[in-house]
Amino acid sequence: MSVNAFVPPFTPANADPTRLPCLTVEWADLVTLDLSKFDQPGGKEALAQQLFHAIQAIGFFYVINFGLTQEEVDQQFAIGKSLFALPLEEKLKYRADLENGGYNGYKPLGISEIQPGIYDNIELYNIPKFTPLYASQPHPPLITSHLPQISHFSRQIHTAVVHKLLTLFAIILELPEDTFTSKHRYAEPSGCHLRYMTYHRRTPAENAALDSVWLPGHTDFGSLTLLFRQPVAALQVRSPGGASGGEWKWVRPYEGSITVNIADALEFLSNGFLKSSVHRVVAPQADQADADRLGVLYFVRPEDEVELKPVGGSPVLERLGYYRGKEKTGGEEKTGVTGSEWVKARIRAGVLQKKGEGLDDEILKRENIA
Repeated sequence: MSVNAFVPPFTPANADPTRLPCLTVEWADLVTLDLSKFDQPGGKEALAQQLFHAIQAIGFFYVINFGLTQEEVDQQFAIGKSLFALPLEEKLKYRADLENGGYNGYKPLGISEIQPGIYDNIELYNIPKFTPLYASQPHPPLITSHLPQISHFSRQIHTAVVHKLLTLFAIILELPEDTFTSKHRYAEPSGCHLRYMTYHRRTPAENAALDSVWLPGHTDFGSLTLLFRQPVAALQVRSPGGASGGEWKWVRPYEGSITVNIADALEFLSNGFLKSSVHRVVAPQADQADADRLGVLYFVRPEDEVELKPVGGSPVLERLGYYRGKEKTGGEEKTGVTGSEWVKARIRAGVLQKKGEGLDDEILKRENIA
């Protein structure tokens, strides 16, 4: 085993459970799905009904009892924390090809200049699915020495959580239960990936210049995003509000849960019924301002060749007026946009326009100066 393989035990930032409820913020009222009920008699139907009512208000929810222990979750946080502690020169050996729509591997801190002299504070590392297609993806020794644990974690999320949620959406739309799972098979090529991500703390001056918004309002471009969180309050979701856009509400870090949000691909596949939620990341409250925000995420994306057009045959979409013309039967014409094309286009659009060999040198220079 590599000398880099050891990772210290993970201790969450601000782990005192009495602190978060005392924050003076307005929490979003989100439903909690207990996935242990899924295989019980009538359990899927009850969960689908619960989820149906929840997504009418907002496309965020929690899941609990998802088949992974807290120790297994904490191990992933420990790996992520140790990964980001590696020297920048080492991490840059595994840099993702962001400029060409690639996303697996390392994304350095500070690629995008948000305002003059202020750069993005996001550092992340993406690991693709554990299938032969992605077996050649290089990783730092710290990651390769933990691939069995990471693989188990990734597969468990996809098979025991994602497939259950996609089944519930099919039940909600009164469609065959495999309608969405058949478009998100683990063994098939897709952009699904596990992510370690850190939002690095900012100075008071930077927060003032940015109005405390670290990542502006946006939607995710896959099907679902699953987020394991530290008890650091920084995530906000925008509630429905017509032309005004609604108001921002905080999403509580809920111990023992996964925070889930619906993303663009499911909105396309349901012709707008499943809403891709607008959310953002802001500076934590004053008593958590000194904490870096480390997260472990799983991004669910449709298979590369899936066309992002509405599924046909849903009595619910027909009753509620979400079908137009041939969409009722799933549509006969091609949309021209596949899951893979959509992801690559969105990634390219979000990358800093300044490209070239000097970019990473510039980041190294800033880091050394700092």
